[in-house]
Amino acid sequence: MRIVVVGGGPAGLYFALLAKKSRPDWQIRVLERNRPDDTFGFGVVFSDETLGNFAEADRESYEEILANFAYWDRIDVHVGGEVVTSGGHGFCGIARKRLLNILQRRARALGVELEFGVEVAPDLAAFADADLIVAADGINSAIREQNRAHFRPSIDWRRNKFVWLGTTRPLSTFTFIFRANEHGLFQVHAYRFDGQTSTWIVETTEETWKRAGLDRMSEAETIDYCQRLFAEDLDGHPLLANRSLWRTFPTIKCERWTCGNVALMGDAAHTAHFSIGSGTKLAMEDAIALHRACLEQKGAAAILDAYEKSRQDEVARLQAAAQTSLEWFENTGRYRGMAPIQFALSLLSRSKRVTWDNLRLRDPQFIAACESWFAGQTREAVGHAYDPPAPPMFQPFRLRGLELANRVVVSPMCQYSASDGMPGDWHLVHLGSRAIGGAGLVITEMTDISPEARITEGCAGLWSAAHAGAWRRIVDFVHENSAARICVQLAHAGRKGATCLPWTGGYDEPMRQGAWPILSASPLPYLPHSQVPRAMTRADMDQVREDFVRAARLAQDAGFDMIELHMAHGYLLSSFISPLTNRREDAYGGSIANRMRFPLEVFDAVRAVWPADRPISVRVSASDWVEPDGLSAADSVEVARLLKAHGCDIIDVSAGQTVPEARPVYGRMFQTPFSDQIRQEAGIATMAVGNITSADQVNTIVASGRADLVALARPHLADPYFTLHAAAQYGFELQRWPRQYLAGREQAHALAARAAEEARELRAAAAQPKPLPARRAAE
Repeated sequence: MRIVVVGGGPAGLYFALLAKKSRPDWQIRVLERNRPDDTFGFGVVFSDETLGNFAEADRESYEEILANFAYWDRIDVHVGGEVVTSGGHGFCGIARKRLLNILQRRARALGVELEFGVEVAPDLAAFADADLIVAADGINSAIREQNRAHFRPSIDWRRNKFVWLGTTRPLSTFTFIFRANEHGLFQVHAYRFDGQTSTWIVETTEETWKRAGLDRMSEAETIDYCQRLFAEDLDGHPLLANRSLWRTFPTIKCERWTCGNVALMGDAAHTAHFSIGSGTKLAMEDAIALHRACLEQKGAAAILDAYEKSRQDEVARLQAAAQTSLEWFENTGRYRGMAPIQFALSLLSRSKRVTWDNLRLRDPQFIAACESWFAGQTREAVGHAYDPPAPPMFQPFRLRGLELANRVVVSPMCQYSASDGMPGDWHLVHLGSRAIGGAGLVITEMTDISPEARITEGCAGLWSAAHAGAWRRIVDFVHENSAARICVQLAHAGRKGATCLPWTGGYDEPMRQGAWPILSASPLPYLPHSQVPRAMTRADMDQVREDFVRAARLAQDAGFDMIELHMAHGYLLSSFISPLTNRREDAYGGSIANRMRFPLEVFDAVRAVWPADRPISVRVSASDWVEPDGLSAADSVEVARLLKAHGCDIIDVSAGQTVPEARPVYGRMFQTPFSDQIRQEAGIATMAVGNITSADQVNTIVASGRADLVALARPHLADPYFTLHAAAQYGFELQRWPRQYLAGREQAHALAARAAEEARELRAAAAQPKPLPARRAAE
């Protein structure tokens, strides 16, 4: 096979040497535009896991790379005049030039033809006889751009500015520094990559960059500015430059990675932000995957198909983590009010790959310090807290006069099992079992304020004294048999009303007969074949407002502890908030203030009749997931500020479901960043929801300040006793159990302790013997 590799960076060189090692008879050429010793930047970072991949692929280069590593397992976060340290992270750094030299020598020794100073025309006409062409020509790949219509790349130029510097200070940890001056906040990502030198990346917002005049400074002036800014941190050591220009990071994604006999590799195909240190890792793992495909498949078409399929999902997952990480660093200003230890936890858990339980294994002392700090905050806010400190999910929380026993919430889940809106035995068992299952707050399913406000004929309601009596039965059971408090979610379905039961006609499908007239902000059907709603008149608004007020009064009669108003998911109040569903030209359409006018009118009317010591929550869709015309995260902050100004106590932060053309970006805890943003920027308590599945995630979210409460839906369907089981998992003995279940508590704790011991034994077995002595060799 004749193979041409365009680009002599780590990915291109690594693929070439692996392929030549496996098939010495193949002709492999690497063409690089720069000279052999040219390199830009300073060091690169790998994790222990990545090193294992290298060892399996080529032991010789692995051992030489290993011998040149600087190793560390601690992360230092310098913020607010303190240094917060977390250990057990296991990373290695190496000079980029050293890495290239190692790979060059190994490739030459195996017989790879290396050619430097060669410019390759992107049409690749000179290589018509090649069986396989690898385009490893970097972020600005000319080959990718030549075939743009086929690869279909997207390039998202991010907001922050950064400059890649070095320093002679040999850092002993991976170091994050956050330092502000009169121009704004700057942050440093720094790590040692050899015995004497460290990478020192300075990052800031474009606004701060311009205020500081850095957009007009030369490289030497940039060095001088940064040395003065970080003089205390550099401890007398100078900063170093290597074509250190201020840049903007591009997130690159390609729908296809292959075209004919051409494969994109590394930054030509994808990028991952430097804050998770994975660009070179991804590129070299691409090389391993393409090499494997070459050995396992026959013919260029089969090879490239296998390569692309083997890598795209893994790269997409890591890019999603990198995106979350870079967005955290783009918005560090919003976290400046945090205590240093919570700031550090927020930073460490930013990409969602490192969580509370993961950190508890890595560094128990750090997590113990977090628990102690969080208990202190709880004691200050609530008046008491568990001592010795409990995991954050078990600490109490207060809203007005309502105290919740813990931070776990049973999220509203429509059951479609009511008769004429009347909750029955199903609702008693459904909500009652989750209450005795230990959650601090149970929220009813969407409970409609009138017969015409229902989604389906099976939806629960609260529009008569009979409904209040039926709900009273459930509320009393919760209060008498558990420590949980119970909230009713009041709503009007709007244009999503008069639809079939999901198991008879499908979600959102209009009723075939018996449908009632529906209302919305504008006469826009939800689906093309849905009933067209009537645009609300002022008289309609008056009636709906009074229906909400009546429901609130009935909720008080039923004994509910809290009300949540549903202003999300495309239902009636949500249809006013989203610009995609509100096309009105009167005082209720146009600006956010106008679009919020009627929802706020309803809120004010409900607040006026609801007891002053009982809280009100509002559920919002923080994004329509429709760019650029839909409601954005920034818009939702303004929505939250308006609600806060009117007396809202907490925002239940969901997203989407407002229009069928939404394109949500799913993933674990995928809506939590919206909660985080609203909580920090609007200064209001929040409830996170959306693919949160474990107690570990609940602790991570609450402790890091991303939300005050965490609502879980499907996990509670699968396990009504989610919180009781979590208490056993963490050995939390003070969780209340029903007295009828006390024998089960002993067994749950015993089983959890046994499972924890078995997990420890498995981890110990996996660590012995250690086939890849990365730590010892580096030390």
